[in-house]
Amino acid sequence: MVYKTITMPAQKHIALVAHDAQKTNLLEWAKFNRGTLVGHELWATGTTGALLEPATGLTVNKLYSGPLGGDQQVGAMIVEGKIDFLIFFWDPLEAQPHDPDVKALLRMASVWNVPTACDRATADFLISSPLMHGSYERRVPDYEAYRRARNATEAAIVLPKTS
Repeated sequence: MVYKTITMPAQKHIALVAHDAQKTNLLEWAKFNRGTLVGHELWATGTTGALLEPATGLTVNKLYSGPLGGDQQVGAMIVEGKIDFLIFFWDPLEAQPHDPDVKALLRMASVWNVPTACDRATADFLISSPLMHGSYERRVPDYEAYRRARNATEAAIVLPKTS
């Protein structure tokens, strides 16, 4: 696999997502870390963002609610390079109607090497990292090179003629 470097700016684009049973936990975490979060651009799924904004006084860009496609919107933003950091307090004890979307979001975060916290302790470690305060060179697979090589391989395949 060929890799490339993506520069995360000092002002990170942070996605904040929480399942219903974890929303209070995320709100408490965000209030505690308000001083750090204020310096970054925040994105959240709909209900989570609607709760975060008044609770913290921070500006939060709100997407659709998770079950209505918000998790997929965050995943698409990761693919497009518009999210640098994911805080996703998901509920490991309760099945969600949109579980496939949850898995897809976590998969995209992994595919694109996006720092991800799924619990408060990990979120505390990530948000308090010295790397939060400056730009960061994130190494990601060069999927464009992969696609070019794949397209070249497909173009070289000669299919038998049908009569």
